[in-house]
Amino acid sequence: MNIYRFLHAPSIWTREQVEAWKPIVNAVHAKGGIFFCQIWHAGRVSKSGFQPDGQAPVSSTDKPISSQVEGMEFTPPRRLRTDEIPQIVNDFRIAARNAIEAGFDGVEIHGAHGFLIDQFMKDQVNNRTDQYGGSLENRCRFPLEIVEAIANEIGSDKVGIRLSPHVNYMESGDSDPEALGLYMVKSLNKYGIAYCHMVEPRMKIGAEHAKFSESLLPMRKAFNSTFIVAGGYDREDGNKAVEESRGDLVAYGRLFLANPDLPRRFELHAPLNKYNRETFYTHDPVVGYTDYPFLEDTA
Repeated sequence: MNIYRFLHAPSIWTREQVEAWKPIVNAVHAKGGIFFCQIWHAGRVSKSGFQPDGQAPVSSTDKPISSQVEGMEFTPPRRLRTDEIPQIVNDFRIAARNAIEAGFDGVEIHGAHGFLIDQFMKDQVNNRTDQYGGSLENRCRFPLEIVEAIANEIGSDKVGIRLSPHVNYMESGDSDPEALGLYMVKSLNKYGIAYCHMVEPRMKIGAEHAKFSESLLPMRKAFNSTFIVAGGYDREDGNKAVEESRGDLVAYGRLFLANPDLPRRFELHAPLNKYNRETFYTHDPVVGYTDYPFLEDTA
């Protein structure tokens, strides 16, 4: 999507962007990789300087993010009118179509971490009184319309979604996260999408190995397709999650960023490179993204 939180955020909106992705996707496929494109809309997690004509960012609400997050000040948002929401849904559909044209194997809808879709789902953000606010069913209407539009456009087998019902990133929390997560996965079942990728409750406090009373297990049991868990996993914890059927797959972010050969390191019980958080989310094409060594480089 091309409505940014970050300057220099990669997009797949214009014809030039679609063409620019093709050699990247081809390179991944040449190595035997499967490549999904994550598509998202920042919503209120943005500022006017990143918006067309300096407008306010749009959201489910006009409530601003009250504090500075990650050292960035955000512009108070404008509440989307009811009649504007179908256009946003269509924007997601177009982005998904563009991703397939660029050669991606599928798309992951980013419905987590306080971005626009999350802003509609969470009752501590969404204060609407139309058909997109109030009840759980109304708050989930927007994300499910996006899922349906994309599934109809590219096929449900090419669609995944990332959700974080328990965490309150960017001041997007919910009063009953388990009910929210369960409603979403049960609703997703009728579309037959490829997977649901869900963030562990422990990440609400950023505690990677903390014991937490809340669990993703009810959602995992209710979802009919592949269930991916994410959030602070290491090798042993990830293997245990699969062995105990808490997830079909485990996603790794920071560890994979710092260890481009992470599966091999796990297989060999090899030591891991330490990630440098200060280089996350920068636009430098090398530092922090492609400069971590492989095992053979450290021998």
